[in-house]
Amino acid sequence: MTRKRVLSGIQPTADSFHLGNYLGAVKQWVELQEDHDVFFFIADLHALTIETDPAILRRRTLVSVAQLLAAGLDPHQCTLFLQSHISQHNQLGWIMECQTGFGEASRMTQFKDKSQKSGTDRTAVGLFTYPMLQAADILLYQADRVPVGEDQRQHIELTRDLAGRFNSRYGQTFQVPEPHILKSGAKINDLQNPTAKMSKSADSMQGVIEIMDTPESNAKKIKSSMTDAGREVRFDQVEKPGISNLMTIHSALTGNTISQIETEFESKGYGDFKGAVAEIVVEYLRPIRAKALALLEDEASLIKILHSGADKARVVANATLAKTYENLGLVP
Repeated sequence: MTRKRVLSGIQPTADSFHLGNYLGAVKQWVELQEDHDVFFFIADLHALTIETDPAILRRRTLVSVAQLLAAGLDPHQCTLFLQSHISQHNQLGWIMECQTGFGEASRMTQFKDKSQKSGTDRTAVGLFTYPMLQAADILLYQADRVPVGEDQRQHIELTRDLAGRFNSRYGQTFQVPEPHILKSGAKINDLQNPTAKMSKSADSMQGVIEIMDTPESNAKKIKSSMTDAGREVRFDQVEKPGISNLMTIHSALTGNTISQIETEFESKGYGDFKGAVAEIVVEYLRPIRAKALALLEDEASLIKILHSGADKARVVANATLAKTYENLGLVP
């Protein structure tokens, strides 16, 4: 039986992935490589939509790769590469821009939200065309499924529309991908603002558990996390969002059910529970962080893995682009 092809990417826009990134995406990528043909990339070109210091971008890119490998991605089981190493992304991106209506692109919610915050004069054109490059990222590899969070569903729908439109105009060229909406069971919120999703763009990193942060720092963040009135360890996202968030983290990392956790801490207070969660998080992340730091000590080996992944990816990308150009009538 032919394995379904899966493609996904992550931006190198922070010094560390956070626990929400890991549970919401990376952990599931690791599981997908067992029974799918998987292509994963660092979306370093997408990171250019905001002004970036070159040294920081380079460091964050390699840190991202090291964390993915440390978390369990195996370059023998998956194709891992940098977006910028495959020039066909940009080439197909232009084709996708030429297939997209201006009004269609203007309706993308993420562009509207971000441009309203920073103002049109300070918004890069790349942010506007971002979804078309993202469509190219996906269609280039003839992906069957694209693991994304709910916030990316609109972009996947655009990709599907563009693939269908191109196929109907120029002949069968692209696989129309299905969104593989990642399991939302482990939605991790900010420790200091437990009604908001944990995010690398948070105003303060005090509520964000970072994989590359020291164990001491992460333990302190959990122990000083915002909790709720009372002392009963009970899951109630409305009345007890802080404690419920910590229970979700506990459950996601240990596999214990919420009811098992409630029973375990039935006669204990918040202090005991926070201490237990801190220990669970620290011990879970410790080997991932240690392996990532070790990998970063040998930069040449990391880059060799990326070059090898790019060689594999380029074979598929070349074939797709050649067929696209031929169907468009571009002379070879």
